[in-house]
Amino acid sequence: MAKRLVLVIDQERCIGCETCTVACNLENSPAAGPWIRVETRDARIKDTPVGRYPELRMEFLPRLCMHCTCPPCVDACPTGALVKRDDGPVILDEAQCDACMSCQDACPYDVILFNEEKGAVEKCHLCSHRIDQGLEPFCAICCEGQAIHFGDLEDPDSKVAQLVRDRETFQLKPELGTGPSVYYCPPLKRRRLV
Repeated sequence: MAKRLVLVIDQERCIGCETCTVACNLENSPAAGPWIRVETRDARIKDTPVGRYPELRMEFLPRLCMHCTCPPCVDACPTGALVKRDDGPVILDEAQCDACMSCQDACPYDVILFNEEKGAVEKCHLCSHRIDQGLEPFCAICCEGQAIHFGDLEDPDSKVAQLVRDRETFQLKPELGTGPSVYYCPPLKRRRLV
């Protein structure tokens, strides 16, 4: 049976600490900026409660490459620099990137960044170098709130399969038909902040 590697991010456990962002920077040293960033519902306003008094709550949304099942960035790349691996991750070969930025325009999630120093784009590769060694992505290992889960969705005994099966989940922009491999579990309960 083929693997389908996914991330499940539990918003109930995410505390907005951005340890995942720091972990990504430490592991991958992206010059264009972090490949994962933590946002609130309105990405322009950081650390702002959602809701109306007295039902205020914090909801953080770690965003990274969705490693789509049908990635529009791969189809848009004229040089073949972007490839969808059989097990899930969408990988970029920077040596083949001609900096046309077609992939950046095609990505509906705004997660492909241009690195001016290298003259190429950068993106999350789900720490494929770690996956190939049997390790988890560094963001999942370092998550302070233990909110990021990684595994094979095709394995019914995996933590990610159990979360997707047993909890309410959502994906970003499912109407586009890209088939994101990042699932979010919304908060189980609404916590009052007042």
